[in-house]
Amino acid sequence: MASALEAAVRAALDAVKDPVSGKGLSASGRISGLVVRPDGKVGFVLETAAGAADEPLRKTAESAAANVAGVSAVTAVLTAEATTARTVPAAPRPAPAPAPAVRPEMTRPARGIVAIASAKGGVGKSTVAVNLAVAAAKSGLRVGLLDADIFGPSLPTMMGTVGKKPSLTPAKKMQPIMAHGVATISLGYLVDPDNAVVWRGPMVMSAVMQLINDTDWGDLDLLFIDTPPGTGEVQLTLVQRLPLDGAVIVSTPQEVALADVRRGVGMFRKTAVPVLGVIENMAWFEQSDGKRVHIFGEGGAQRTANDLGVPFLGALPILPVLREGGDAGTPAATGKSSAAEAFTYLAEAVSDALAVSPNKPAPNIIFE
Repeated sequence: MASALEAAVRAALDAVKDPVSGKGLSASGRISGLVVRPDGKVGFVLETAAGAADEPLRKTAESAAANVAGVSAVTAVLTAEATTARTVPAAPRPAPAPAPAVRPEMTRPARGIVAIASAKGGVGKSTVAVNLAVAAAKSGLRVGLLDADIFGPSLPTMMGTVGKKPSLTPAKKMQPIMAHGVATISLGYLVDPDNAVVWRGPMVMSAVMQLINDTDWGDLDLLFIDTPPGTGEVQLTLVQRLPLDGAVIVSTPQEVALADVRRGVGMFRKTAVPVLGVIENMAWFEQSDGKRVHIFGEGGAQRTANDLGVPFLGALPILPVLREGGDAGTPAATGKSSAAEAFTYLAEAVSDALAVSPNKPAPNIIFE
């Protein structure tokens, strides 16, 4: 039975009208995942359609909930409806070349395989990947996380596993290092962290494939892959050799990052990998008086996602708890902060989008 506070929050959200249907947000079905905790913390998802600029509506809904007596904090996340993932235009799969060269096939390490990509460094992609994995594991899924950033493996630091080494099974497979409920593997477990990795392309690609093939992942529901920045050899190796079920693009609102989002979406479309959505990181900084300062611009990732016809999964502010958790090896998603709640919603949005992305064999990429 809903509490009196939850009923009051729903009534407040229904007082905000959906501009499409004219009904209240709750009655129109735009509100999902409403959580009202005993301490007054409220969280919910505002469903949005591809092409809709609903950030002002999110702010209005958040404000309406915050004004309810007994509410201490509100986290509202914009996410595209799962059905919008079906409308993402995918590039035609390249026709196989005559007498294609035989390439090694891979076994599927998980029922769902998702690449977390940015196409640009410095946008917090690894932070998002780590926290998404932890949040998905907290929901009860069996989750793995592969650190495919060979030149800058940050997973051991962010997951609190620095200095650990994977043991070997009788079949000479590496056992993933378990951390916060997630099975993890990284080159950072295998090399001295003080030594620079100075490898040419073939060695990098070989290392990525070994991390995947030579790890005993067990029975995973979901494998997240934290890819390096850019659209280079590692990304092409993954999409060529691994049956990726989708990709999530992480960006900041500024134009220099959004240009790379467009390139990243283009790369995945050309290689027939569904883009599950875009997450905007560092969207704003909240001052002590509650005022939001949009340091890197406002709403750029959502506009870009809408322009490209891909779902916008949500926006994350600049939060000290994210940096502190990453440095301490305790990701924010492990706790009960507003950041943890936000990643719970984002992980659910990724799972929903993934549910309509059918498993498929790896594409046969032709270079002309």
